[in-house]
Amino acid sequence: MGVIGGFIRGSGAVASLGRAAQGLSEVFLPNATEGQALAHAAQRAALEQLGAEFALPKRGRFDRMLDGLNRLPRPLLALGTLALFVYAMAEPVGFAARMEGLGYVPDPLWWLLGAIVGFYFGARELHYARGPRPPAEPPRPEPVHSAWRAADHAEARPTEGNEENAALAEWRQQARM
Repeated sequence: MGVIGGFIRGSGAVASLGRAAQGLSEVFLPNATEGQALAHAAQRAALEQLGAEFALPKRGRFDRMLDGLNRLPRPLLALGTLALFVYAMAEPVGFAARMEGLGYVPDPLWWLLGAIVGFYFGARELHYARGPRPPAEPPRPEPVHSAWRAADHAEARPTEGNEENAALAEWRQQARM
């Protein structure tokens, strides 16, 4: 027994044969552990990318309050315009008197009002345009390959030139008929 054990342990051929059998078995049946590790790495990379895309900066209470206050003018302008229509239908004489009064406002005052409103909304848009945005193209993680197949990927180089695929050309020709 000691002779056989020493003979088997001393021979590197048995270990080499075992590695070859493992590689051959993975050709027909994929390595489940490696597949799970690759799936986990892909899911983790996707979640990290998503988190980086939608991360919001930490803002204080004052900034949040001012942001809420800055959201009021647009809805108030829209609702105020609708209220003017309702007022014109409910009390046409009073509405006409007020609109006649607006006719007496000098043009430079209207220009000033336009500049104030334009600069307010323009500055707000500029503030948000300068703020943090998600990256234009998210970084792509490197492809994950198993260590024992790395040599296969290194040897497989794309062929030079545009070689036509004979089987694909034949299939296209049959599809036209």
